[in-house]
Amino acid sequence: MSANEPNPSDVAASARIPTRPYAIAVGIAVLGLYASQGLVNDLATSIGLGPWANLVTMLTLAGYSAGLLLLVPLVDLLPNRRLIIATLGAQVVSLAVVAGAREPVAFLVASFFVGLTSSAIQMLVLVVAMQAPEADRGRVVGDVMSGLMLGVLLSRPAASLIAGALGWRSYYAIDAVALAAMTAWLWTHVPERRPAHRSSYAALIGSLLGLIRDEPVLRRRALYQGLLMVSFNLFWTSVALKLASAPLRLGHTGIGLFALAGAGSTIIAPVAGRLGDRGFDRQSTIAFHTVVVLAAGIALIGGSDRLSPAASLTLLVVAALLLDLGVIGDQALGRRAVNLLNPHVRGRVNGLFTGLFFVGSAVGALLAGPAWAHGHWTGVCVAAALFSTAAAALHVLQTPASAQAAPPAEPAQPAHEHRT
Repeated sequence: MSANEPNPSDVAASARIPTRPYAIAVGIAVLGLYASQGLVNDLATSIGLGPWANLVTMLTLAGYSAGLLLLVPLVDLLPNRRLIIATLGAQVVSLAVVAGAREPVAFLVASFFVGLTSSAIQMLVLVVAMQAPEADRGRVVGDVMSGLMLGVLLSRPAASLIAGALGWRSYYAIDAVALAAMTAWLWTHVPERRPAHRSSYAALIGSLLGLIRDEPVLRRRALYQGLLMVSFNLFWTSVALKLASAPLRLGHTGIGLFALAGAGSTIIAPVAGRLGDRGFDRQSTIAFHTVVVLAAGIALIGGSDRLSPAASLTLLVVAALLLDLGVIGDQALGRRAVNLLNPHVRGRVNGLFTGLFFVGSAVGALLAGPAWAHGHWTGVCVAAALFSTAAAALHVLQTPASAQAAPPAEPAQPAHEHRT
């Protein structure tokens, strides 16, 4: 057999990995992260949060960031199946508390824990990735990531539609029931993995800075995705203002339906993973970065007052689709790249990768207000184009074609890492 040919046993093992149920699981688990953005008015009046209703999204995302840095690294320390099931179980309880909370403090605390325990998503992605042979890991990660991104894109419109029909509490209750059912399935299907790491939790967390220093692939891929996430959140935080203003004047239903524009882009995650597996990581990354820059330009043209409302809306839909496609594609390639690093630190590396680029999400949401205040839609689009262009330029400068190398061979798993 040629050195470049895949091992038949590896291919067979990859074929047995049920990626679709895991994609559904992470899609359900992520539904609580962004839902509050579509429920702000309901939460302001029903819970009594008033002008502080935006704290819900902030606390939920802050909890998610904390989970990425404090809980996901436990994958390198504790038996993985029990850790994942316990974290998902805590998320079910948190969602149930949110659905039934009557006091603002209880609601806000539960929202933070919804975000914290949502970090189980990254634990699942990691465990599934480690079951795949290296030559097929991009496809497997991409398949699971498509479920995650679909959940992110559907959470806001789904929350609005369910709240309109059944009340906002029903959304969280339905999410809790669905996640409980999925957790029961995972209990019997998640493969057991007992990590080789034997140090303390404090030492585990203390090693994070060392990993950032020692893993250039982690630093680069987190930086590219972080810059793209600035562009992503500049657009999605501001587009509702654009859609609600003249000449479009869309209402809540129209804006909710517009949020579905990027849903079709989730198909790119498994495609990007396959491209990475076939050695086209650099070319694909350049293509995805270019698509995001192009999306910002189309969004700028689509926002022109010289266009008819129909033409303007069409271009904005195209921009949203391309923006999501480019960001999701780059993230899938980045996650594949970090999953090819040392298997004994993958829990920490995955948490760091997501946590670091998540900073870009916060920055994008933070900059959206000033960009809109000073330049309106033009300011938003120009800022989005600048950040995505920076990602493209850095990638080209940091990874010349001659430096593109084949992925490193994966060390053999220790005897005490096994499936049951």
